[in-house]
Amino acid sequence: MTGVGETVQRIVIVGGGTAGWLSACLIAAQANRSAERPLSVTLIESPDIPTIGVGEGTWPTMRRTLRRIGIAESEFLTSCDAAFKQGSRFIGWANGSPGDAYYHPFGAPVDGSAREIVGAWRDAAGNQPFAAAVSPQPGVCALHLAPRQRAMPDYGGALNYAYHLDAAKLAALLARHGVERLGVRRVRGHVTGVDAREDGDIAAVRVREGGAVEGDLFIDCTGHGSMLIGGHFGVPFVDRSDVLFNDRALAVQVPVEPDSPIASQTDATAHEAGWIWDIGLPTRRGVGCVYSSAHIDDDGAAAALGAYLGRDPADLGARKLAFRSGHRERFWERNCLAIGLSAGFLEPLEASAIVLIELSLDALIGDFPVTRDTMDIHARRFNALFRYRWDRIVEFLKLHYVLSARTEPYWRAHRDPTTIPERLAELLALWRHQPPSASDFPAMDEIFPAASHQYVLYGMGYPPPPSGPIATDTQAAARAMAQTVQRGRTLTASLPTNRAYLDALRAAAPRSALETL
Repeated sequence: MTGVGETVQRIVIVGGGTAGWLSACLIAAQANRSAERPLSVTLIESPDIPTIGVGEGTWPTMRRTLRRIGIAESEFLTSCDAAFKQGSRFIGWANGSPGDAYYHPFGAPVDGSAREIVGAWRDAAGNQPFAAAVSPQPGVCALHLAPRQRAMPDYGGALNYAYHLDAAKLAALLARHGVERLGVRRVRGHVTGVDAREDGDIAAVRVREGGAVEGDLFIDCTGHGSMLIGGHFGVPFVDRSDVLFNDRALAVQVPVEPDSPIASQTDATAHEAGWIWDIGLPTRRGVGCVYSSAHIDDDGAAAALGAYLGRDPADLGARKLAFRSGHRERFWERNCLAIGLSAGFLEPLEASAIVLIELSLDALIGDFPVTRDTMDIHARRFNALFRYRWDRIVEFLKLHYVLSARTEPYWRAHRDPTTIPERLAELLALWRHQPPSASDFPAMDEIFPAASHQYVLYGMGYPPPPSGPIATDTQAAARAMAQTVQRGRTLTASLPTNRAYLDALRAAAPRSALETL
């Protein structure tokens, strides 16, 4: 058993799914196998808790994660029924009128300072939407084009991209890869209790089917139940529903025709008391109605989803999901680190769930506690970093709502100043006179940089600031915006559609990869 000064060697992950298997694979893949005492990775997985596969979105970080784990991009795409994601499109959020839509693409704006770029758009772009003026990606998305060609190296592209995928199939791929190629020990069984050391650390978790599993560092991937960080250690849950009202979702899977277009972005369509996600995969669409139970009942949400689909959601086996937006007060307690839903959950707008898993693992691996006597230092640093990140995500999601001019009670409630975080209110006051810039987001690895805020702010119709007392040369940015038009033409002429790319990939895939679909 690990004591002060002893090496951290045995990693025990409690829970499977996306969080558990990403944790197991990434730690095992990055472990130094020639170390004097190499890491061992054990994952305990309940055999009867299914992964909820509603159609998931990732961030571009997933490309680096999969590469580090050692999975080929073609294997991932075919095994997980995955497609490319190049950003999000928000429909009906600004005011609900016809034509009310804007993009938050993954591609960065043209080169230049925030003042130069926004000033050039304000002065020269006319009525062109901000995202389309500073990036060719919205035009590529509008044509359902892939961000890469087949001949490009794995995980490389002409444009920045992420993925849409089937989460259950991702977990299955990671499990096979972790056990067969990375040496992860898989224990199937039900965790019935926790054995604690005298100093308060976890010594072992008890598995009904296999006895005690001892470890040095325990990773809690037990989902909303939060068995270790919440159940055993009692770390409080910080409820953020005073800022983010949504607490329910109604999800369906919609079959698609084999030759139908595959969308290049997640669509988020506003309704009277929430929004509807629409994620395109090669064989189906994942569609769901997110809503606030304080502003609409379940029948009303079903009606909103039915109107969107043009059919009764019940005919598609709609599932109702309940959640609370919030997170643990601390994410790392003694020798236990919570990753995934056990750490917290915010409504799925902007797809922050999987990227928080990746970022948590990056922080753990990049600053790994070699011995137990330094672990509390690592925990304090981790907790400070991730409280900062959760706060920034809450503010960014809230930004989408406070800028809306929709008049339904739900949307008016979001504009109530008492529900707006103080830091966001200050930034909105600043942004009347200057665009979002790196000065507003000073951390080294901001989860949503200034460019993301610009896309949402000006996509929602927030007025660009007028020329200020300090002169700004916008000519270089204006030239770069003009070049964006030509780059867009080149890309649309050379990139295949998502459907053509993925169908050709599936046709060339080994039979074993397709059997999981």
